[in-house]
Amino acid sequence: MQIGFDDTDSLRMGCTTYIAALLVEKLEDIGLRFIDYPHLVRLNPNVPWKTRGNGAVCLRVSGDPASVDEARGLVLDEVERGSDLDSPGTDPGVVFLRGGEPPGEVRKFAKRAIQEVVSKGEALRLIKRFGAEAVGFKWGRGIIGGLAAIGETLSGDHTYELLTYRKPENRGKDREVETDSVHRFEKETSQSTFSNIDPETGRVLITPRGPDPVLYGVRGESAQAVKAAIGMIGVREEVERWVIFRTNHGTDAHLRPVHSISEVKAYTPVIVRGDVAEAPWTGAGGHVYFAIRDHSGRVNCAAYEPTGSFRSVIKELIEGDSVEVYGGVRPASSKHPMTINLEKIRILRLVSRVVQSNPRCPVCGKSMESMGKDKGFRCERCKVRLRGVCKISTSPSRRISTQLYIPPPRAHRHLTKPEVRYGRERTGPPDGMIDDWHSP
Repeated sequence: MQIGFDDTDSLRMGCTTYIAALLVEKLEDIGLRFIDYPHLVRLNPNVPWKTRGNGAVCLRVSGDPASVDEARGLVLDEVERGSDLDSPGTDPGVVFLRGGEPPGEVRKFAKRAIQEVVSKGEALRLIKRFGAEAVGFKWGRGIIGGLAAIGETLSGDHTYELLTYRKPENRGKDREVETDSVHRFEKETSQSTFSNIDPETGRVLITPRGPDPVLYGVRGESAQAVKAAIGMIGVREEVERWVIFRTNHGTDAHLRPVHSISEVKAYTPVIVRGDVAEAPWTGAGGHVYFAIRDHSGRVNCAAYEPTGSFRSVIKELIEGDSVEVYGGVRPASSKHPMTINLEKIRILRLVSRVVQSNPRCPVCGKSMESMGKDKGFRCERCKVRLRGVCKISTSPSRRISTQLYIPPPRAHRHLTKPEVRYGRERTGPPDGMIDDWHSP
């Protein structure tokens, strides 16, 4: 049976992966066997009703019919108990699908849920068509994520995440993770893990900031790589439990190429090409903006202050440069037009920048001054005058080049593929599971 669930948390408490961690132990206790690591599937990060990371979970298990039937009640009880049902925006949903691989239509639905905006009605029609079961609490929006988590089998590129959880009495307090140990872990495992430390600021990135039960999370290329964190990262508080998830983190699974700017839609993550329409400008808060255009239209792009040095690249663009931009689309409002919030940019072609300057004095070498249109130039120091000469045109070299530019890790979304992962992409699922992939 495949069990998908979502939308259990709120901004003030809860965590869908923590419910999954509790269920891992309970389902094993009734004799069910996990046929894969729990899947943590990040959905479209631009939907307006998401809480934090917009992550849904799927548990894929097998066992005798009686145990599978018992699992249904265990899952529903745990989801109801662990969800913040008093929060207006929390609408949990659980989907149960018996059998092996999910149908092709469900896999397509999952891809759309990661890249677009899908409806609960569409999810319910698929659930009915393929004989699955859905249980919703309150409005039941989590049914969408539950079905999408089942449909995303992570058969292509994927990564792993070890999540450790805090004891209830420590939640809401500062996380007691030893910074020096995280830096050592980053140094020793940089070839197999990613996004532990921000290289520009030295900031530790593995600890969340909210009141949720996660102590820290480590992402990497294999289950073995992330499990190494248990023995290497020092903590000054007791870890309640830990689990390794297989996930679409760091894969760019959300980004969808579109053929023209006219196809760019609000709330979707896109990849689109165009020419820079005008010089970038800096707005309030240090955010940098520019616009691109093609034969079908024009759209604004933004590099926000948290992207750090990435903004320096954007400031170097000039009108006519050809670029490919990657990011989520913010809808238009009364204050701003529809805008692509940049996650990365690929510079495809740079135009020559022409700079005109006054000629230099043949005697002292100082820049001369114009005496008026078509009247020549003079040197105030040497009193030399030159007539019949024009300004000198030069094309200085650009400080950017034709390549991919990515902001520092502290500005990445969960799904953004970091620079270190280029060349590490996978083309299939793992051969098996390691022993002891969750805490005893």
